[in-house]
Amino acid sequence: MDELRELYQEMLLDHHKKPRNYGKLENANRHAEGYNPLCGDRITIYIALKGGVIEDIAFEGSGCAICTASSSLMTEAVKGKTLEEVEGLFGRFHDLVTSDPDTEVDAESLGKLAIFTGVREFPVRIKCATLAWHTMKAALKETDESVTTE
Repeated sequence: MDELRELYQEMLLDHHKKPRNYGKLENANRHAEGYNPLCGDRITIYIALKGGVIEDIAFEGSGCAICTASSSLMTEAVKGKTLEEVEGLFGRFHDLVTSDPDTEVDAESLGKLAIFTGVREFPVRIKCATLAWHTMKAALKETDESVTTE
């Protein structure tokens, strides 16, 4: 278990130091801003949605290691997915980070996102992990309000 936890931490740090899909997406037709006042995380999610499929997605901003890694891994996980698939993945991810620490995790259905299992042991960090996800949902709904974790 310790080896798995170490591997998860390495992956989280890698996505924090070298985030994937980082930067403004010029062909985006959806976007939203998110803010976590508790931690100071501030992100913008850009989405190129076509025919109910996320053709491309990117983010920019600044945040803690958990927020940045979550944003990076989320963009990798949802790219090329339908809105239904994204909604299902959002639900599984949200259940993962908000469930009781003793709850068994279906890591296979989450893939790399399972690295956030440890977040549920630190409730104050759940908002860091979910900010990008809630911001993505706002972008898909084309809401004009900024997403906030408060």
